[in-house]
Amino acid sequence: MLALEMLKCQAFDHFMAKKFVSLKRYGAEGAESLVAFFLQFFKSCVQGKVTELIIGMPHRGRLNLLINHLHLPPELLFRKLLGKSEFPDTAKASGDVISHLICSTEINVDGKLLQVTSLHNPSHLEAINPVSMGKTRCRHLELGEGEYGISSWSDKVVNLQVHGDGAIAGQGINQETLLMSRLPHFEVGGSVHLIVNNQVAFTTPSERSRGTPYCSDIAKLIAAPVVHVNGDVLEDVIRATQLVTEYQRKFRKDVFLDLNCYRQRGHNELDDPTFTNPRLYEVIRKRSTIPDKTAARLKEAGVLSNQEVEEALASYTEWLNQCLQKADSYTPEESYFGVHWRGFSQAPAAITTWDTGCDTNLLRYIAIKSVSYPEHFIIHPTLLKNHVKGRLKRINEGLDIDWSTAEAMAWGSLIYEGYNVRISGQDVGRGTFSHRHVMLVDQETNDMHIPLNNLAEGQATFLEIANSHLSEEAVLGFEYGMSIESPKHLIIWEAQFGDFFNGAQIHIDTFVSSGETKWMRCSGLVMMLPHGYDGAGPEHSSCRLERFLQLSDSSETEVDGEDVNWHIVNPTTPAQYFHLLRRQMVRNYRKPLILVSPKILIRDPEATSALSLFAPGSRFQPVIGDASIRAPDKVNKVLFVCGKHYYALRRQREELGLQDVAIIRVEELCPFPTYYLQQEADKFTNAKHFIWCQEEHQNMGAWTFCKTRFENLLGRKLKYCGRGPLATPAVGISNVHKKEVEHVIKHPFQMD
Repeated sequence: MLALEMLKCQAFDHFMAKKFVSLKRYGAEGAESLVAFFLQFFKSCVQGKVTELIIGMPHRGRLNLLINHLHLPPELLFRKLLGKSEFPDTAKASGDVISHLICSTEINVDGKLLQVTSLHNPSHLEAINPVSMGKTRCRHLELGEGEYGISSWSDKVVNLQVHGDGAIAGQGINQETLLMSRLPHFEVGGSVHLIVNNQVAFTTPSERSRGTPYCSDIAKLIAAPVVHVNGDVLEDVIRATQLVTEYQRKFRKDVFLDLNCYRQRGHNELDDPTFTNPRLYEVIRKRSTIPDKTAARLKEAGVLSNQEVEEALASYTEWLNQCLQKADSYTPEESYFGVHWRGFSQAPAAITTWDTGCDTNLLRYIAIKSVSYPEHFIIHPTLLKNHVKGRLKRINEGLDIDWSTAEAMAWGSLIYEGYNVRISGQDVGRGTFSHRHVMLVDQETNDMHIPLNNLAEGQATFLEIANSHLSEEAVLGFEYGMSIESPKHLIIWEAQFGDFFNGAQIHIDTFVSSGETKWMRCSGLVMMLPHGYDGAGPEHSSCRLERFLQLSDSSETEVDGEDVNWHIVNPTTPAQYFHLLRRQMVRNYRKPLILVSPKILIRDPEATSALSLFAPGSRFQPVIGDASIRAPDKVNKVLFVCGKHYYALRRQREELGLQDVAIIRVEELCPFPTYYLQQEADKFTNAKHFIWCQEEHQNMGAWTFCKTRFENLLGRKLKYCGRGPLATPAVGISNVHKKEVEHVIKHPFQMD
């Protein structure tokens, strides 16, 4: 009976308050009608032939739902509250607070099974929403229904997003996410949105937290219907829930339910809300609670008796007490590598190598197919000359393989091996620098053609080109959600310029960099960030490499293994790029990859690779030594460099005709390649000067990261040569830029 379920919800909060007095639990008190919504929503879902439900939810009432309806073992929660980890001892994880706990479980609803998955959320409100959409879309694709990559969804999966009233109105991520909800490659068949509207955001009353009458007014952005309902009237809550579910089932569009309720206590249970809202809480504290009012009404009608209530609550409380007694000896299950991740594990605390080469005949075939198009397709004449004919020439000669060709061969080979590949971002089909063109457009009909989706007749896996709307945060969150659902998809997000990732910083901080450490949720997401000081000014030069390095858990005093939180690379050749993309998928674990990608190197004739470097037996090189040095014992100076700056230094050395200067490329920064660097440095037994060279400013780039590791792990002190410190990523005065370029190129060879 619903009334008893609501009384249990209230009893859970009372139990927690009694047993854990100083706990911030973010209970459902004042919003217990959530129970009515969820129980009816589950019923309506299975009636609509839904078999899977994916929930993105903040903290309010979360524990009540998990314990009472989604079968999270109370012993696990109590174990956590007793100071122990929510994960087995074998897991490499630091854990998270109780209001971010999750479970994925199969529940029986009227004799039908419904798989319900709640997602880990950070404390950044609403940030989970695009993640839940991304995971939902990936489930659609995994089920194999509909046309891959456009506007396909499965009837079996529904996304539920739960919001707070202040957060949905105040957080801009909601605008980005809603605008994404009806775009090709991002649609999930409409999400159901529940707003837990308790009339006050943290301590701010509604009239000061938004400039619109309703917190749900953001739904007008996409003309989504909103159903407002009084949480005190359970019959209306049930009818409203039925209505929004039927709307989603019929029209496959977003729909909102605004559940008007209240918050019985402060933002958390230790907070005194009367500091800032005395009159509101004067009213609240005179009210009977929703469960008590409901029970009283049913008792008066003769539907429910005092004995039934007392027995039900006594039994429930006794169950919680028994679970609390077992908590200390409870052992969490190893449930983090589920069905879709079977055979995968966490990364090893060592460095491994992977053969990522491919048969060169297959690569030739893929490269040729990557520029093919239908017979009557009208291709742009410039693309025909440079892109199509140029690629065919390079691949036939087996020389000068450029960046875009290497990329196409990597993607095509992965598709051939049974992986789906997806890249999203602004204009990624063409590429910001007009180099990629994996999506061709007919110049007369505007029809689009993706050659790599025509590698073979009846191919099962595909390349998805998701040209996104002008959003960083929501799109990156969406891609992260796709990446945690399945390891079978290579998911790539490319910033238009590397600098623009900062619009997604919340998701980088709380999901990408730390999701595995906090929650044991692995992700193979690739972030491609175009980077390079080419005189383009403060916001088109730097991907802020230093930020990603600072967010890494790489050690300054111990040799890194591959179990660092993410891998950070700055490749200098197309072959290196090819092997990185393939390595991302062939390994038996997944780690996010921060790929500092080039701009001018895309077309630099020196930054090319021979086809032989893609052949079987080849692999990514974390460090590339200086093959031009014939007499290592005569080298006086060793320059270490990361990224495209290598080519400028090499050209300068050639102009000077120097034979005693070696240039070592550090291609992978995290995990820090101690062993490979030691191998290279040890070759130069008589070298007196070891210099770190970079084009970034001194307070940026890899300098401070590498300096301490060279000293502590390799026993070598580095001198610095690069730009001086600056508050902005790059100067905006062309003459100053030219002087800086001259300095960073010439000065390394002048240093003593």
